[in-house]
Amino acid sequence: MLELAIGAIIVALIFDFVNGFNDSANSVATVIGTRVLKPIHAVGLSAAMNFIGPFVFGVAVATTIAKGIVSPDDITVYMIIGGLAGAIGWSTLCTYFGLPISNSHSLVGGIMGAGIAGLGFEKLVYGGLTKIFAGIVIAPMGGIIFGLLLTGLIITIFAGRKPGPVNKTFGKLQIISSAWFALTHGANDGQKTMGIIVLILFSAGMIPELEMPLWVIIAAATAMGLGTFFGGYKVIKTLGVKITKLKPYQGFAAETGGGLMLAVFAVFGIPASTTHAITGTIMGAGAARRKHAVRWKVSRQIVFSWVITIPGSALMGIIITYLIHLFV
Repeated sequence: MLELAIGAIIVALIFDFVNGFNDSANSVATVIGTRVLKPIHAVGLSAAMNFIGPFVFGVAVATTIAKGIVSPDDITVYMIIGGLAGAIGWSTLCTYFGLPISNSHSLVGGIMGAGIAGLGFEKLVYGGLTKIFAGIVIAPMGGIIFGLLLTGLIITIFAGRKPGPVNKTFGKLQIISSAWFALTHGANDGQKTMGIIVLILFSAGMIPELEMPLWVIIAAATAMGLGTFFGGYKVIKTLGVKITKLKPYQGFAAETGGGLMLAVFAVFGIPASTTHAITGTIMGAGAARRKHAVRWKVSRQIVFSWVITIPGSALMGIIITYLIHLFV
């Protein structure tokens, strides 16, 4: 069981790396899209802040992941491996095609699928899943509202100023807002793998209760940071360029608004999608300038990828868990 648990933890850290690889775009897309930082500098900053995030905001999200998807008393290490494999497969597929999906929801879907395959629907924790699905709705809608309001406020305040000095000022501020969003990204997405590792340890009987060892926080934060540093540039292009052409003040508004929302979610233990949050704020920031500034066709494609993420990763989790049970 020890060897199996170690293998499962390694798979979980691989998922965390893939998570950072896809979600690196969330915190650096706008700062690259507005040409404030070069990609290598932006990704390096994001990786460092992703690592720090869980130490600043605590581990409430990790607790939700560990207890709020499938009954922790019934799930096995084999099921967790199947769920992780489904999540990794789905995330890798979407990263290849440049789709900024929610890795959080890939993980939720994968574990749900594994739980359904191994235990049935009755062992799903519907109270926790309600909390998770509420975040799915709130994150993009709240992001659009935050992006619209903050961008509109900036436009109102600086309406009489010359564009050159305004862009220069917000170019510098955007470095701070990018770091802020990366910090809250690490605080939310960085915790999800921690919750899975704790669930593995508990299911294997290696810890008496669902508590968070320090080494788990460090290991997960490191994997996330490394994944971010080697991030997926196709996704960065989709978020930073294809949705809308942003000015520095819009990038600042998008990152600041998205970070504020994620910080609240992290405190209350809601495993929100950072992808949904930043995509929503980018849409809001673009639409605040004018409605047609947003490429709504691209936005619809992104929303479609969100809708199919949990079913797609759940199906992968079900299939892989069934295959595992055939051979063990």
